[in-house]
Amino acid sequence: MEKSAAKNILSIEKLSIGYLKNQRIIRTVARDLELCLKPGEFVCLLGANGSGKSTLMRTIAGVQPAIKGEVLLDNTLLKKLKPAQIAQRLSMVLTEKITVGNLSVQALVSLGRTPYTGWLGRLRPEDQEIIDWALEVTETTEFRHRNVNQLSDGETQKVMIARALAQDTPLILLDEPTAHLDLPNRVMIFKLLRKLAKQTGKAILLTTHELDLALQAADHIWLMGKKNDQGECHITTGTPEDLVLNGTFERAFAKDGFHFDKHTGAFKINEPDQKKIYLRGTGIQAFWTQRALEREGYLVTQDANVSCEVALSGDESKDYSWTIRTDDTENACHSVKDLLQVLRKL
Repeated sequence: MEKSAAKNILSIEKLSIGYLKNQRIIRTVARDLELCLKPGEFVCLLGANGSGKSTLMRTIAGVQPAIKGEVLLDNTLLKKLKPAQIAQRLSMVLTEKITVGNLSVQALVSLGRTPYTGWLGRLRPEDQEIIDWALEVTETTEFRHRNVNQLSDGETQKVMIARALAQDTPLILLDEPTAHLDLPNRVMIFKLLRKLAKQTGKAILLTTHELDLALQAADHIWLMGKKNDQGECHITTGTPEDLVLNGTFERAFAKDGFHFDKHTGAFKINEPDQKKIYLRGTGIQAFWTQRALEREGYLVTQDANVSCEVALSGDESKDYSWTIRTDDTENACHSVKDLLQVLRKL
């Protein structure tokens, strides 16, 4: 069956999310949402702080009631499922650091089988097989007998993903899974989750502030835009590239002081009264030179008629060099550091 024809693991129909108290609506965060997830999809839910990402995740998981509309798991209404049935259809990894006492990695991952064995149930051979597989694919087998509180943050997050995999649900939700990790571990978690979605056919949805990693790794992005006058957000969905090319991504994160540059896929600081400079050259040297010039407060332009030009020479097999030309001066530089020092004196 082609992926486009696959049934939805998650369907969201005319869903309004927000906060209720005594069955009264306190605040609506977003309304009339129409979303879906199919097998094997890796989707990132993005948005500014307070836009309602966690509210949506909690509503999908059944932890928070919907204001209106429906959530369906495997074409079954969420509200008609018992907690044990929900636990067999979705697993969730939260952002909070966990406190598990002296539990070993093996014991924590084994808890993922609870929806099938019960709290007092014994692990069957097939349960142990799934646990072993979850440890193997997350590369946590080597410390399966260590206590969880002896692990690094990156190792702990991999163990929590292993526990979710041991739960063996078609849908996995993760709320800020890289929040406490350094850059190498953030990249590792994204690579792992994308690989798992493709290899297992599970649908994986995560919230994240790692915009650059989401643009690189996600099949689709659910983007919660800016709030309207009623304090509600609209969600736009699409492939990362389409959302960048049509300006949706740029508008969603536009703020005074910086902007998203669709040409480089990076956020850039806005500098008032920027001096223009013409950069002559291409390739990796041009890319990193432009980064340095923009950090220094210059606006790099394609207009060769400005008063200052930086010409590049050299390549990866030879020493790089830079030549700064103005109307009445010419300076040769042999590093970006030298380049910036000369420009500061002009």
